[in-house]
Amino acid sequence: MDRVFIEDLRLSGKHGVREHERQNEQEFVIDITASADTRAAVASDNLADTVDYSHFAAVAKEIVGGESFYLIERLADTICSHILEDKRIQQVEVTIRKPAALKNGLPGVTIIRSRV
Repeated sequence: MDRVFIEDLRLSGKHGVREHERQNEQEFVIDITASADTRAAVASDNLADTVDYSHFAAVAKEIVGGESFYLIERLADTICSHILEDKRIQQVEVTIRKPAALKNGLPGVTIIRSRV
């Protein structure tokens, strides 16, 4: 499988277990990698024949800016589920980091989901 990805996507949302995280927007740094067969795109050189990383960004923006989740695991899983709606994608990996969560360190989570 080939991989199509977007890294360091910076989006704002209200996610977390603490009240101030749910009241005030904070930045989330997101990486999305999808596994798909890109041979048709290689042969045609046509965007319609591949999975589009700008679509990944649009999906993430809508979800991060939408409903508030307590856990970034659920946020990442929701993004994975929406991206897997494209039947060409066999697996998706979403990493979400919360830069403001700790004074020292960059915590986050990576969720990997595959087509069943």
